[in-house]
Amino acid sequence: MKLSEFGYSIPVVVGEDGEKVKQNIIAQDAPRNRDEARLMVLHKKTGDIEHKEFKDVLDYFDEKDVLVFNDTKVFPARLYGNKEKTGAVIEVFLLRELNHELHLWDVLVDPARKIRIGNKLYFGEDNSLVAEVIDNTTSRGRTLRFLYDGTPEEFKETLYSLGETPLPDCIQRKPVPEDEAAYQTIFAKNEGAVAAPAAGMHFSRELMKRLEIKGVDFAFLTLHAGLGNFRSVEVEDLTKHKMDSEEVFLNEKSCEIINKAKDNKKRVCAVGTTVVRALETAVSTYGHVTPFTGWTNKFIFPPYEIKVPNSMITNFHEPYSTLLMMVCAVGGYKNVMKAYDVAVKEGYKFGPYGDAMLIID
Repeated sequence: MKLSEFGYSIPVVVGEDGEKVKQNIIAQDAPRNRDEARLMVLHKKTGDIEHKEFKDVLDYFDEKDVLVFNDTKVFPARLYGNKEKTGAVIEVFLLRELNHELHLWDVLVDPARKIRIGNKLYFGEDNSLVAEVIDNTTSRGRTLRFLYDGTPEEFKETLYSLGETPLPDCIQRKPVPEDEAAYQTIFAKNEGAVAAPAAGMHFSRELMKRLEIKGVDFAFLTLHAGLGNFRSVEVEDLTKHKMDSEEVFLNEKSCEIINKAKDNKKRVCAVGTTVVRALETAVSTYGHVTPFTGWTNKFIFPPYEIKVPNSMITNFHEPYSTLLMMVCAVGGYKNVMKAYDVAVKEGYKFGPYGDAMLIID
């Protein structure tokens, strides 16, 4: 399939100045209650659509069905520093820690043209943290060595105290204190993501308990979601697009829960695109998942045949995005694109703080 096949129409509104602009369908704030977002239910076999509230997801799962969650934890990855001598404000986006003892980090800097090897950056009101640029990795990427005399634990605490919640660019406002908890799942445990697994953010403790009482099983994996999820696809031929690598951890216990459900013809629901990517990376030739620790850059788009999950919970994604392409692989291209047209017309909210879709047989 081609990139141009993954667009959809966004309503145009007329502003006060008479200028026509596309309506912002991206939710800018988290819902007041996690499980009260809207839920569109898409039935794969028929293409039928239902309109529900997210807490109604309980009605679609039975005893011994499995929900697979990503328990990655988002860290405060966006910092603002000042360049030595000029004092220019530089945005630094922490991507991943390269060396725990030496305080080396892989980062993005903006504006990149102002930052060269050897430059120093100062962070905090009293310049309490200093970093030196030691490598250029891409046009925007750099490797920073933070100069810090304390323990690695003290350094991490200092670094994170200076950072802010890394809301994606589609949320066009500065983070507020409430985002620290809102832009995170309630089961977030393993730190390392710079993008939240948004589908999982709809689950409240009460809903999790009700699912548990009903006999639904939970399995957890970790995929540290990166900025590659939001990177534009710049080639029409999708086979030529390369995904960024993301780190995955899938243990034996979760594999057993998932494989048992598959063997018993139960529903295996991937909660989010990151879970689909992880499961499809760890699948064997027999359709079972095996324990996996490593990196994946798997790019899933139609006509890829999904081998592990037979259902999926996901948010609504932007046009031409790799996330939308993966959802089309799960739910069927025509079904999903029709559902997106319905979602736009019905006023569903898109993005990580938006509404949800459940794709089932």
